[in-house]
Amino acid sequence: VPTGSARTLLVWGLEPEPGLEHSLFSVFSQFGPLYSVRAHRNAAVAGPGCYASIKFYSAGAAGRAQRACNGQRLFQNSPVKVCVCTKQQEFQQQVLALSSTKCQELANYYLGFNGWSSRIITLQDVPGWDAEKEERGESSRRRAVQSLCAVELALPNHGVRSRGVALGRAEVEDGE
Repeated sequence: VPTGSARTLLVWGLEPEPGLEHSLFSVFSQFGPLYSVRAHRNAAVAGPGCYASIKFYSAGAAGRAQRACNGQRLFQNSPVKVCVCTKQQEFQQQVLALSSTKCQELANYYLGFNGWSSRIITLQDVPGWDAEKEERGESSRRRAVQSLCAVELALPNHGVRSRGVALGRAEVEDGE
């Protein structure tokens, strides 16, 4: 998940319209993959209108979008103002890992389709976690499972390969 204010744009001077987030997505996704697009109505003291926060995966894409869109009409009658956020506290979200599908989408965008590949080298159950719990005198209806996965990522156009290993643990109910 992208973090850092250089990847987030603040867009204001927007006219309220149905499908505003979709229109913003259509314009700003031309500069690179977007993590999020959020539109909000102005506070009552600010007058009618809307503003939006647009978060890119790449600070470079955010900078290009800011330079190209600031002062432009985009999809409405009046020009909008676009700036790179310098402080982001009001837009922070809980940081979560990206899903495998989103990682693959980003790899295809930046490396090109067929510009990378991955393969699972090994995936196996690792016994012993339940035994550790029994030694400590812990018992329950929950059973612990543990798996080891080794993966290789290859970038054939660059002659690069990288391997990674992860250990996953979870507790499950008996019979689950």
